[in-house]
Amino acid sequence: MTNVQSWLDGNLADLITKHGVPAASVAVLADGEVSTAAAGVLNLNTGVEATVDSVFQIGSVTKLWTTTLIMQLVADGTVDLDRPVRDYLPEFKLADEEAAAVITPRQLLTHSSGFSGDAFTPTSRGDDAVELFVRDVIPGLAQEVPPGAGFSYNNAGFVVLGRIAEVLLGKPYHQLLRERIVVPLGLEQVATIPDEALLYRAALGHVAPTPGAPLQAAPVWSLVHAMAPAGSLLAMSARDLIAFGRGYLDATLLDRAAIDRLWEPQVDVPAIGGFAQHWGLGWMIFDVEGGRLYGHDGGTVGQSAFFRLVPEKGVAVALLTNGGDTPALYDELVGHLLRETAGVELPSRPEPPTDAVRIAPELVTGRYTGVLMQATVTLESGEFWVLDEAVSDEARVLLPEPRRTRLVPLDESRLIAAEPERGVYEVLAFRQPVDGRAEYLFRGGRLTPRRH
Repeated sequence: MTNVQSWLDGNLADLITKHGVPAASVAVLADGEVSTAAAGVLNLNTGVEATVDSVFQIGSVTKLWTTTLIMQLVADGTVDLDRPVRDYLPEFKLADEEAAAVITPRQLLTHSSGFSGDAFTPTSRGDDAVELFVRDVIPGLAQEVPPGAGFSYNNAGFVVLGRIAEVLLGKPYHQLLRERIVVPLGLEQVATIPDEALLYRAALGHVAPTPGAPLQAAPVWSLVHAMAPAGSLLAMSARDLIAFGRGYLDATLLDRAAIDRLWEPQVDVPAIGGFAQHWGLGWMIFDVEGGRLYGHDGGTVGQSAFFRLVPEKGVAVALLTNGGDTPALYDELVGHLLRETAGVELPSRPEPPTDAVRIAPELVTGRYTGVLMQATVTLESGEFWVLDEAVSDEARVLLPEPRRTRLVPLDESRLIAAEPERGVYEVLAFRQPVDGRAEYLFRGGRLTPRRH
């Protein structure tokens, strides 16, 4: 274990500088021991340095905490994953009444419910934020894919799961996290709401106003409170995130049979590189050389988190960051740690092919519109382009101005960015062709329907 600690101590600062990351915190569980390291600056405006006790937002890694609450209810017989959500939330409504009547908790956990999931609509900053979101926002969300038809990442679905836990357990979501996970595991640096983050050295996210521009402090610390069960608020140290993972490796949060069910692939995911190949119950599942990884990624406004478990080796790795080329840092840093501690090799990310590849223009060109973003794919003078535009005020925090990206064919159903962003070439996959035209764009984990 000394080698892991000495490697972190000797390399973390250089790696975050190399990848333009203001600060990072890392924790590794291997051979029954935990190594931790931190480097960099938590806030470029204040110059406060990162320490191993600093808290970073974990973003959508929070979904594993929501999953834990639901599975605790399954374990005591309160929830059946295959009964309609309305058995637990009679008020659950969507724009599509037929879909709302049949969607199940299992479909919410596996992102296969099919309704629009990225409505980052503010409701309240209080304990009623989740309740109001389910009451006032969810009913207006369109059904983009039939329930159970395929994987499409859905933040709003996890808000519904969080509300199920609130109703059945009679307390606000943040209190449930503390009482049912934080306290039983003995975690020490965890902020379940922004007010609690003031008790710790808290990282601020950093964003580039335009691609390639210098990083700036993010204009807000967190996303809307209503999205807490999906990952808008929860922050902690890397050490405490590893302790959460240890709760799964040691089967202290749930029994072993329940955990094994969580890690069984439920749905397959289209290949876009750097993303899970399968989804279990709440958990991302990665097929890698030498084994299989379980975990989740998370992103908020300028903060990114990466969490991985290799159960058969007793290994867990957490990387928390606050801006910069975080995917490239993940590849190099987490890739090294997993190779050395668990003997697994992360796959290489896709890159533009060196030889020309043909793709049918009519398959891919068109306008694809979701709740947050609209993507228009065009063919201009023999070159493919995608124009990304925000379609809501919430989305403009992430994309203040429209952005055009040149694409090249990767294969007969996928396009890839001609230039990398944050060290990664983005892949766009086109799904379910009808009369030679793709019905959906799969990008960033979402199925976005063609509108034109």
